[in-house]
Amino acid sequence: MAYMDKGILELHKLLKKGEVTSDELVRESLEKSHEVQASCNAFVTILDEAKGKEVTDDYLSGIPYGIKDNYSTKGILSTGSSNTLKDYVPFFSATAVENLARHGAVPVNKTALDEFGMGGTGTTCHTGVVTNPWDHTRMCAGSSSGSAAAVASGVYPYALGSDTGDSIRKPAAYCGIVGYKPTYGMISRYGLFAFASSLDHCGVLTRSVEDAAIVVDAMKGIDPKDMTSWDSSQVHLYDSLDKDLGRKKICTIKEICSLENYPNASAELKEHLENFQKTLNHLKDLGYTVDEVSIDEQLLKAVPSVYVVLSCAEATSNLSNLTGIVFGPRGEGDNYVDMIKDHRTKGFSSLIKRRFVIGSYVLQKENQERYFRNAQRVRRLIVDRYKEIFKDYDAVILPVGSGPAKKLEGSTDILDENTQILEEHLQIGNFGGFPSITIPDGFIGGLPVGINITGNCYNDELTLHIAHDLESQMNYKDQIAKEVHHD
Repeated sequence: MAYMDKGILELHKLLKKGEVTSDELVRESLEKSHEVQASCNAFVTILDEAKGKEVTDDYLSGIPYGIKDNYSTKGILSTGSSNTLKDYVPFFSATAVENLARHGAVPVNKTALDEFGMGGTGTTCHTGVVTNPWDHTRMCAGSSSGSAAAVASGVYPYALGSDTGDSIRKPAAYCGIVGYKPTYGMISRYGLFAFASSLDHCGVLTRSVEDAAIVVDAMKGIDPKDMTSWDSSQVHLYDSLDKDLGRKKICTIKEICSLENYPNASAELKEHLENFQKTLNHLKDLGYTVDEVSIDEQLLKAVPSVYVVLSCAEATSNLSNLTGIVFGPRGEGDNYVDMIKDHRTKGFSSLIKRRFVIGSYVLQKENQERYFRNAQRVRRLIVDRYKEIFKDYDAVILPVGSGPAKKLEGSTDILDENTQILEEHLQIGNFGGFPSITIPDGFIGGLPVGINITGNCYNDELTLHIAHDLESQMNYKDQIAKEVHHD
């Protein structure tokens, strides 16, 4: 009997009843890991020596899970999917991983990602391209591509991800699962390889809102090693899912959701927006008020540029320690400068090097005011506009992307101006540190699409409650990827 396609609570009940053991779950998860590695190339490391753990009253005890390979894991290869760290084995574990260990969770693999989280395609991992389990000619998005592919394929109920622009939530949409990044600082970032520190969030990919709540309840907590973490001990995500929180007012954004804004809309985009409108009716049936608000289109169009400037600037600074001198493969050269140049030239992919060039350029003294400082100002304007919305509404609900997963062949990093707001609006959740969750919203051509719910900072309970309400009205909870064959 297969177990890994079940949710956390069902697995916990089976473990407690003795109908299955933790060792049996781990063996099944490892077998599926090798199957998915062969089909999707989702992992950097599979921990074949993993063993089951004691089953307690803790929901996560004895249940396997995956860890994105930009989380530090003591004694286990942690590469960030980069050749610069291809042999790096840390001497400490990330706080989030340690917290899960205290709850009895069992890691069985490290999942592949776009190099250091800097990509949205799953094509820049040093171990190769990650493919979508629904259609192997398509991408999973990124950077948490391996985690998304594994969870969607039924390797385990959940895997860790990180989200700097949409790196949990978009892969979740493309793979037909749930992706949740909580309020900035709810989960400690200690031990997560830094990309852009003001935007980076730890989070989780699951197949249900319920499982996302259970896992983040276990991951979160204030941490003296991360000064941006905060005390969330009074936040109880799982317990709040079914509570009557008494507020049911949400909104969409006209400039993002109205078909009239997309004069060259593809058939997929039209169907996606039509599905989205039907989903809003589910919320209305549940007693929610759903309004449409407006945001200055110039602000929305600035989102991708602001993200590129700020994330690249922070990445250039954060990853300046990757010299090949302290750790990583030593570069060649007659002196340390040449050795560093050789290490970084050979070790980083072309995408990463492009981002470092951008980051260095916008941080140069003569360019800072025009690019970096202005990007910070526009970020503040965008966040302030969302804060105004949250004075009147509990959450913003929007479609994710312009349709299902993009084809791998012929894909580029260049945004289509016609749909760039639709593709990039999830970055606003990182600008403001807002809790944000993506859940499945049906299919287009047999491929999954998603919707996103974003709430105000520290309102994670309410944000997940809304997502859980909506999920209950649809039929996509706990779905496992089924490969779609196209002629």
